[in-house]
Amino acid sequence: MDWLVNAAGAALVLFVLRDVFHTLWHPTSHGGLSRRVMTTLWRVSAPGARRRRASGLAGPTAMVAVVAAWALTVVVGWALIYWPHMPDAFTYATGLEPAEHAAFTDALYISLVNISTLGLGDIAPAQGWLRILAPLEALVGFALLTAAVSWTLGIYPALARRRALALRLSHLARTHPTAEQVDTDAGAALCDSLAAGISVLAVDLMQYAESYYFYDGDDRTSLARHVGYLWDLADQAADARHADVKLAAAVLRAALQDLADILDQRFLHTRGTPREVFNAFADDHGRHSGT
Repeated sequence: MDWLVNAAGAALVLFVLRDVFHTLWHPTSHGGLSRRVMTTLWRVSAPGARRRRASGLAGPTAMVAVVAAWALTVVVGWALIYWPHMPDAFTYATGLEPAEHAAFTDALYISLVNISTLGLGDIAPAQGWLRILAPLEALVGFALLTAAVSWTLGIYPALARRRALALRLSHLARTHPTAEQVDTDAGAALCDSLAAGISVLAVDLMQYAESYYFYDGDDRTSLARHVGYLWDLADQAADARHADVKLAAAVLRAALQDLADILDQRFLHTRGTPREVFNAFADDHGRHSGT
């Protein structure tokens, strides 16, 4: 029976390590736990008149919840490894009665002390293989801390790039460029730079898929509100007579098609045209929230 408890604990630890790997370091996927937490909090925050405020908290709150779930699961997993071997395989500080400190809560205490890298407490492993596992848990705890910091440092620059692109589109939409202005060398350069920005955004969404669940707040920095205009601009540029503008428009449309595919396959599941996907994207991020 003890080996079953040990196996369950090891499975929990491995599950978290796999989830961390897929969330942070796999370029085309992310972990099941992180995705479920992010998706659930995003959907829960969607209904109601206060959608913007609630959705604005969904992403940061979900990140905290995911990191907490990782840490709690690892703590419980390691406790399940220690528990069947208590008290015989552990040494106790003077004044502690081993028989009175062999419950699962004591195993949780040992696990918490080890994962927080506080060093060995008043209960320490005595058997050889357990003496190796305790420092390994400390290394996992340090890895989780590093993972949380790396995740934050990766997502927020991606959000900044997305919002900067949206703000640029907002500026462009407010200037109302004419067909004659687009049909120039400057129009070709504009379409080309916008295609590059969309390509960066597509990579960000593949690398940090959780960034989708962050609400952009201000309409001017909301890509969901302005990406449809960019599709219209690509259509306008495609009708230009200037050869360079036509080429840049084709590249822009290809970049937008790739972005629509990523949004639809990973998040929206409309199976529609790019314009339908972008409309669904805008709706999901609060275009029709009534604010």
